[in-house]
Amino acid sequence: MHSSYDAIVIGAGPAGEVAVSRLGKQGKRVALVERELVGGECAYWACIPSKTLLRPPEARAEAERAAGLTRPDLQWAKIAAYRDYMIRGLDDSKQVAGYQADGIDVYKGEAKIVGPGAINVGGQTLRTDRIIIATGSESVIPAIDGLADAGYWTNREATTLAELPGSVVVLGGGPVGVELSQLLRRLGVSVTLVHSHTWLLPREEPAVGELIEETLRAEGIELRLDQHAVSVTTSNGQRLVKLSSGEVVSGAEVIVAVGRRARVAGLGLEAVGVTPGPRGITVDERCRAADGVWAIGDVTGVMPFTHVGMYQGRVAAADIAGAPARASYDAIPRVVFSDPEVATVGLTGAQAREHGIATSEASLSLPESIARPWTYEQDPRGVLGLVADRERKVLVGAWAVAPLASEWIHQAALAIKTQTPLDVLTDTVAQFPTFTEAYLKALEALEPTG
Repeated sequence: MHSSYDAIVIGAGPAGEVAVSRLGKQGKRVALVERELVGGECAYWACIPSKTLLRPPEARAEAERAAGLTRPDLQWAKIAAYRDYMIRGLDDSKQVAGYQADGIDVYKGEAKIVGPGAINVGGQTLRTDRIIIATGSESVIPAIDGLADAGYWTNREATTLAELPGSVVVLGGGPVGVELSQLLRRLGVSVTLVHSHTWLLPREEPAVGELIEETLRAEGIELRLDQHAVSVTTSNGQRLVKLSSGEVVSGAEVIVAVGRRARVAGLGLEAVGVTPGPRGITVDERCRAADGVWAIGDVTGVMPFTHVGMYQGRVAAADIAGAPARASYDAIPRVVFSDPEVATVGLTGAQAREHGIATSEASLSLPESIARPWTYEQDPRGVLGLVADRERKVLVGAWAVAPLASEWIHQAALAIKTQTPLDVLTDTVAQFPTFTEAYLKALEALEPTG
């Protein structure tokens, strides 16, 4: 272990790991500091365990919708065992050893910046010309009377649970709340979802939230929209949640999924002249936060997605290498791994108009437009929506609520990224029968752009 490095990365989640690996390949002497587990929130408590758990109930639902298949059994013990395998039993020893074998020093402990180029970890001061902050985010815990005393779960407890509770109350109807609600309901848990907005997934088109609302209600999830929790008490092993409407709902557990905030407390940012804003550490297009300081991932508050953090890790590493890297967030896909999946990219219609864009918009039912939904399942589902710039004649947004939407949203993402003209998109031929064919039908349904 050394005391001086070309670069030190604070935080070993996906963003930090991308930066470390790329800096190491540049031949730089690099240190990685992590207070918990190398791999971060995504690998152990968020993306990986949640998507691993979501898949078996999804596969059963797919079998039920396919012609001629019988309903398969769900075996919770085996599902949980595979989840444990995927999160490495909450053990990062192999990851630490792997980095050390590659010549990257790993320090486990809290990091505090004590001056320009100086970081204290466990009483030891490390020095560097380049600090990369990748400390991620943490769950927001709302100030609800009695919540702390009653006890609650965040995504961490929900994705690492060993035994299924009989019932839960989920607070928050964003991506995490929607995914966990559907997952637990399909595993036999009674679910009540409380959401303070009038529609689910409020950062997306209202139609998206309405479609997912229909799905969740059909699966037996109790929804309380446009309401919020005001207090929590306990009685006979149940947590009683009083809502703003006066109604009381109950569950064996309460899951808090109202949002996340940048993890910046105690980092010593003031020592390098960095003052975080309400959303996190402000960075420029090269992910620079100050002289000799970069920030990447959730801690920036730009977009709280693993793939964005990894992208920023690439940008920061390239900038350090002297390459002309600039981050652009216009075409970042956003997916909720519900069933059907929600996939969006770019601007909503309302956002586009707020930006002064004259829009042309269209949405269409996939079963009424293409063959693939019918070959994929009985009682087929799916809606695709597009938002185009009427003057520039390019796509600026797209959304889909449909099977496999996470896979085929990327055609829209690439079109938005490259500003592909609409006439080129309409002249593109998709394989038959696929969901991607829907783009042509939706493009043709757009209002004339001049």
